[in-house]
Amino acid sequence: MASLFRPAPDSRFPLRERILAGETLFGLFLDLGSPIAAELASRAGYDWLVIDLEHGAATEADLLGLLHAVEAGGATALVRPQSGERLRIGRALDMGARGIVVPRLNSAEEAREAVTFLRYPPEGGRGVALRARGADLGSITHDRVGEVNRRIVGLVQIESVGALADADAIAAIDGVDVLFVGPADLSHSLGVPGRFTDQAYREALRTVVAACQAHGKAAGILLYDTTAVAAHLELGFRFMGIGADAAFVADGAARALAAVRATAATAAE
Repeated sequence: MASLFRPAPDSRFPLRERILAGETLFGLFLDLGSPIAAELASRAGYDWLVIDLEHGAATEADLLGLLHAVEAGGATALVRPQSGERLRIGRALDMGARGIVVPRLNSAEEAREAVTFLRYPPEGGRGVALRARGADLGSITHDRVGEVNRRIVGLVQIESVGALADADAIAAIDGVDVLFVGPADLSHSLGVPGRFTDQAYREALRTVVAACQAHGKAAGILLYDTTAVAAHLELGFRFMGIGADAAFVADGAARALAAVRATAATAAE
């Protein structure tokens, strides 16, 4: 039987380099806080995985084990912290996150501030602790901190009407590599909760894509329906999350149970 696992992404080409080169990249959110689930997802061949500390089961105490698990499978580990505060972002980066998904921003001004937390001076305001895991445990010297800065991926979520109105200005910020749509929050903010075919929501998606294309950035989105991927690729999205590990467990468990119950019902007839 052929393996379900595919070769890991080529680590010689960092994720940020691949984003800025225009590749289409697929990932997954990690909600369960399980290192085993994280490694399984990573081994499946996803380009990136987001350890979700905002809505997922994991806390900062779980982060190191989850980062190790993602790296063991070959994917790039990103983290969505609880908020865009400097210490939240800095802790995730010091632990070894290769990028940050910044949630709950409402303006270009807020995005501009958050991005400064991603990089060491003089490019940003990240605290310099070169013994941290995110600086390769002391093997990066002071004159080489630019190497760390260049590999960090900056993703800003577009999930409010304020962020949407400033999408072009956010995409223009140096260090913002991806504008990442949160469909649930954005649809609620627009007054069309969960109505992903509504004209206002679809126009919002076009606004995000246009901003990214104007500034050489990637448009990203999280989808739970794989049949919707083709339509979003056509719109111009190329950094796409395909659900979450918790959703896969729930869906798989439900499908298996439905199948055996159907078999049992047929056998009983």
